[in-house]
Parts: sequence; C-alpha cells; structure tokens
Amino acid sequence: MILAGGLSTRLYPLTLDVPKALVPVLDRPVVSHVIDYLAGFGVDDLVINVHYFAAAVEKYVGDGSAWNVRMDYLREPQLMGSAGAVKQVEARFSETFVVIGCDDVTNIDLAAAVSFHKQRGAEATIVLAGAKDVSHYGVVVVDDTGRILGFQEKPAKGSERSNLVNTGVYVFEPAVLRRIPPKVFFDFGSQVFPEMLRAGANFYGMRQDAYWCDIGTPHEYRRVHADALRGTIVLRPAEGSAVSAGVLLGAGAAVDPSASIGAPTCVGSDATIGAGALVSGSVLWRGVRIGYGAIVNDAVLGENAVVEAGSFIEGGEYGSGVRLSTECTGRVI
Repeated sequence: MILAGGLSTRLYPLTLDVPKALVPVLDRPVVSHVIDYLAGFGVDDLVINVHYFAAAVEKYVGDGSAWNVRMDYLREPQLMGSAGAVKQVEARFSETFVVIGCDDVTNIDLAAAVSFHKQRGAEATIVLAGAKDVSHYGVVVVDDTGRILGFQEKPAKGSERSNLVNTGVYVFEPAVLRRIPPKVFFDFGSQVFPEMLRAGANFYGMRQDAYWCDIGTPHEYRRVHADALRGTIVLRPAEGSAVSAGVLLGAGAAVDPSASIGAPTCVGSDATIGAGALVSGSVLWRGVRIGYGAIVNDAVLGENAVVEAGSFIEGGEYGSGVRLSTECTGRVI
C-alpha cells in the first residue's frame, strides 16, 4: 500500500495546489518513482489512499497499467491516519504486505526485507537507515537480532539511543490489522508500534545501508535532486528529458546559448531560460520562465513561475504561477 493522503504542509507553497504524490522529482511525479520501485521487486497489486487533490492523483496514476501493475484507490473524505488508512482496506491483505509513503525515494532491497521479516516470524518489520543527525527523525533502538527495544521521536542531539531511523517502509503480517480499531484516526508510529512493544510482539527492525530520502521538506527535496543528478541514486527521469553533467533538461525546455546552468539543476519540461541568465543548484518545474540576465541560485520554482529579466533569486521555494522581480530571498507564496 502506498500512503499518499497527506497535505505535505512542510513543502508549502509548492504543495498549495499540488498533492505530494505529484511533486516532481526529475520532472516526474514522485509517486511514479515509488511505483517504479515496487514494480521492480515484482509488487504488482497496489492500493493507494488519496485525499488532497485526489482526482489529480487518480488521473495521473490511472489503473496502474503504465507500470504493468494493478492500482486500486482508497478515497478518504477524512484522513484516518497511516494505520487507519490501511485498516480500511484490510480485506485486501491475506498475506505478507508492504506499506510505503508516496514521498519515499529509495533503493532499499525490499526482497531482503521481506526475507528478514519471514525468517524471524515477525508480525511487523520496520526498514531502518543509519543517519548522522537523527534529531529530525523517529529513532529506533534494536538488539543484535533486530528485535525492537524502543523508540525516540526526534531526540535532542546527544540524547539519542541509536543512529537508526524509521524509513517508513514497513513489512506486515495481516495480524497487525487486529491492533487497529475501525473507523477512528490511528497512527502506526504513535499508536500501533508502541502497543506492539508493550505487548512483546514479534516486532523487528532491519537496517539497510541503502539510499533513502523522504522528500517532504525543502532540504530533502533539494537533496534528492542533487543525489539523482550526481548518480547517488538511480531514478528514471521524465520521458524526453536529457541529463548531462549534473543538469536535467526536460522535454521542450529551451535554453538560450548565452545562458549558463550550474549543476545540480533540474529544468522542467517546457521551461525557458533567457539570454544571459544564470541558474544553479535549483529545481525548475514545468513551464518556468527565467528572463534575460536573471540569476537564480538554490531555489525551487513551481509550475509556470516567472522570474523577470534582471532579477536575482537566492534560495527559497516559490509556488506555481508566481511572478518574481528584482531581488528575492527566502520563501514566498
């Protein structure tokens, strides 16, 4: 199951009119990379929950045939939490199943995770990743066998009991669904998992030294582009795009010969960069227009945003359709 119902407020203003599932990574909606990933491991029967701009997600993903998978939908008029969403479609799960977020970009070995899970007779397994700074993550403490001993939520530096963080990639047995009450908001991280720990359930964490990035913050959104353009993670870019020297040019993008683009930069399809402009370390969504002599550095520009001639843009995230002039730093809506 792919969890895609959230509002992704941490990416505002980029997500004011775009659901997080459709936020582009390499000029393709991030959910397309998640489906690529699952299909690559032979997972071909999927369900996705939708809420915020649900129709747009359904229109893009369709029945899943573009990925040779079957896609069903859980339409949530009211969000019921990560566990509450899964509970609503429990009839689908008669054997081991996987849950992942629509904004998780990863190359975690899913087959190895399922094998680990089954070898230990686990009811639930969380795939874990090591992190240098765990203060922004949910930390998981395990013993030498991988059995989960405890959790810390965003511990202060120096107080962490582990450097292992929850990736949001879960392997479950159907039995876990009995721990989730029906028709109420219920969350895996704050409710199901602590209860399993108290009950002494067969509950494990598997560390993998794999790539993982939750794109739900501006910093991580920039990071996944930098990593993909440098080859740290291999992702399929949008059809018709070209990648060279850390720069992606989407289909139909037009760059004046006198303009300069510095890596890592993603220029979305049908974007235009005018004469003498300089763009570096930035992510430009579809249809962005950069005017003559403008300078754009370390910025994220939403669909059809316009940077007027001679403008200087340093940092920040700018929503779809905005028009920027003179000097801008930071974030605007």
